[in-house]
Amino acid sequence: MAHNGTATQTATEQKLYRIGEASRLTELKPFVLRYWETEFPMLEPVKSPTGHRMYRQEDVDLVFKIKRLLYDEGFTIAGARRHLRENGSTGSETISSGPHNENAAELLSRKNAA
Repeated sequence: MAHNGTATQTATEQKLYRIGEASRLTELKPFVLRYWETEFPMLEPVKSPTGHRMYRQEDVDLVFKIKRLLYDEGFTIAGARRHLRENGSTGSETISSGPHNENAAELLSRKNAA
């Protein structure tokens, strides 16, 4: 049984990202992620025993959704917060991990072109 507990713990650990990893995945600066935590109450990464922010996969997905609302769709922070509250922060419109990377690359290319 100890082996099963270790396997479960390893599987859980693989779904947690430190703020630097989440920052690289989402192509956002860590201070942006910390700021968004204050503006979007539904974005609440867990804290490790040492106090580090640990983003779950659903947190990273939510960051991608917030980024899309703010950067692609032109929402204000208050408007994006309201939209997520009314439509659910984790609803059926959650996009799989593939398009996130395409959106991030598209955002980056647009930023570089401007």
